[in-house]
Amino acid sequence: LMNKVPRSLRLHYFRRSIGVRLHSAFTGSYVPGHHSVLIVNSPNEQAARDIGRAIMERRLAASVNILSRTSTMYYWKGEIQDASEILMVSLLRRVSFHPYANPEVLSFPVEDGSLAYMKWMDEAIPDD
Repeated sequence: LMNKVPRSLRLHYFRRSIGVRLHSAFTGSYVPGHHSVLIVNSPNEQAARDIGRAIMERRLAASVNILSRTSTMYYWKGEIQDASEILMVSLLRRVSFHPYANPEVLSFPVEDGSLAYMKWMDEAIPDD
């Protein structure tokens, strides 16, 4: 997945991560936006598990939570659709794959959090 990312951008991720870790080490505080919470809907539990396992095997996330079936309403090709989906929540730095043609993949930057928890995320998700 990261092999498709230009080398200069991969170096940027690496440099930013080092800068964030140094800042945290010297100040004892979290740098906002370094981590994200990702919300993804999947068509069924097996697809959610497949996506979650792929994310974890590639060490793109520190954790993946697969929640119970949710009821979803959305517009698709001009019409209201009503579906039952599985919601996933991941703690990560990056991700980009899904079985839907137009996947609901939303990422929210973490603005504040437990420094110990953020350090655990850094250890769980290696730099490229």
